[in-house]
Amino acid sequence: MERRKFFRNFAVGGSLLLTAPMIFNSCSDDLEEDNNNNNNTGGITVDLTDPAFVALNTVGGFAYKGDIIIIRSTDIVYLALSKVCTHLQCTVTYSSSNKNIPCPCHGSLYTTSGAVINGPAPNPLKSYDVKKNGNILTIS
Repeated sequence: MERRKFFRNFAVGGSLLLTAPMIFNSCSDDLEEDNNNNNNTGGITVDLTDPAFVALNTVGGFAYKGDIIIIRSTDIVYLALSKVCTHLQCTVTYSSSNKNIPCPCHGSLYTTSGAVINGPAPNPLKSYDVKKNGNILTIS
């Protein structure tokens, strides 16, 4: 085999090996099993007196715990959703003035229940149950 042909084949083969996992995983249907919104986080707790969660003491405030965004939508209602956009896995935020969840990367927009308002996101955000007992939120 000629040296030039060897290096060309080596470069092409190496490129395929590096990009194949990204190509085959980028459009997978793994998100389908997450769409039932009955996911269990194992009972994550949030202490509202913790300085990391002080924003949750105000209506319109939000905070992150792991891969979850927690939103205080009213005086008594807390919401918990996946913070991971279903388009390209960017971290979503919360717009209290618009009462929606925008993704800053590519313009996807979600309702506070996790439904897609505007793509390119293909699927809704996972939602979790939130219960409040004193200053403790339990997310499951």
